[in-house]
Amino acid sequence: MTEIVMPRLSDSMEEGTILKWLKADGDAVARGEPLAEIETDKATLTYESDAAGVLKIVAEAGDTLPIGSVIAHLDGDDGASTKAAAKPEAEPQPDEEQAAPAQPTTEAPPQPDAQADPSADSAPATPAEPPRPAAPPAGRREGRVKASPLARRLAREHGLDLQLVTGTGPGGRIVKSDIEQAAKHPPAPAPAETPAAPEAAAAPASTGAAAAPASPPTAVTETGTAKGDVTVQELTRVQGLIARRMAESRATIPTFELRTEIDMDACVALRAELKALGGDAPSYNDMVVKASALALREFPRANGSYRDGRFELYGRINVGVAVAATDALVVPTVFDADRKSLREIARETRALAERVRTQAVTPPELSGGTFTVSNLGMYGVTDFTAVINPPQAAILAVGALARRAVVGDDGELVARHTMSVTLACDHRILYGADAAEFLARIRALLERPLALAFS
Repeated sequence: MTEIVMPRLSDSMEEGTILKWLKADGDAVARGEPLAEIETDKATLTYESDAAGVLKIVAEAGDTLPIGSVIAHLDGDDGASTKAAAKPEAEPQPDEEQAAPAQPTTEAPPQPDAQADPSADSAPATPAEPPRPAAPPAGRREGRVKASPLARRLAREHGLDLQLVTGTGPGGRIVKSDIEQAAKHPPAPAPAETPAAPEAAAAPASTGAAAAPASPPTAVTETGTAKGDVTVQELTRVQGLIARRMAESRATIPTFELRTEIDMDACVALRAELKALGGDAPSYNDMVVKASALALREFPRANGSYRDGRFELYGRINVGVAVAATDALVVPTVFDADRKSLREIARETRALAERVRTQAVTPPELSGGTFTVSNLGMYGVTDFTAVINPPQAAILAVGALARRAVVGDDGELVARHTMSVTLACDHRILYGADAAEFLARIRALLERPLALAFS
């Protein structure tokens, strides 16, 4: 029997969510055949089987599991041997020791210490508020407790009775965030005659799992508050990752910002000439990516990171380009940007942006960045400060390119194409003078862009 575990699909991945099984329990699976759709901290992708056999599903759709956790078994013989082997394989797993009723198809009798009514409510989120418990799906407490393996293990560690915990995962399944919430406010059995509340108040979910009784909704609405109707939206895994990493960045990185205006007249003229030649004409952002990559060659600490009291300087210059996706911000990577021509960068960034929008981008394309460019100029934003993407040393925020009145060399006002850029730096690895010289080099390359076209 072959174990299928949650794979590591990106360098920053710690856990993954099974969105959908593409094969049913007991189906025959061939090597290389699509097995499941897995959502990682970077993207959603199809996981293919690296072995053949008969599938025995261990983790259900909606489960969020750490890397290395068993999600299924593949038996190389037949379905009968798979069923016979399923129980002994599952019993040694620590996450399933309290889940004996979850394996059989028949309902198990309730435990003596869990005689609460199936519709009994959980304890309120805070003692001061009146209880607004989540209503479990029909038959929720009768025998079979639906919980992820990670939730079962955490429940044992906290001494929690799963019969008394309300699940906010798909189909009322108990997930990690439910156990964490219950550990803060231990649930107590409600009186047997207490009716279930008609609506559920969504519990906070750090894992990004949707709160869902039968079919997972994207939001839960509470009524009767002083603020009017309150709609609580669960985070996707990507949104949860962004929230954690941006909070980490602001909390742990001592940041300073440098801002400058760049005369882009020469870039405008160069782009017009390249467009006239045909082919993939680079955008102004492509020029910024190229200029940043060439400047990073000369300032290796800007292409590094501060980690554990040391500087890490990277041999490759990989520039991340922030792309707005549906309800998220995704940063695909242009690898070896300093060695690629402007046209190559233009083709690659267009292809990456399209794959992000169609959710076809792969984890390797979202990893390995050493510097990031974020451009909001297309939205009319004149300047802004971007948040550093840890552990990178810096990020360049690019504002709108527009014709503005500037003072010419003869002291007269003239209209020129200008663009504001802001460099946010990690002060632990980039100091003021170094960062100023690095930003000045980017400006010089963009104001005399022939070096961009011929390097």
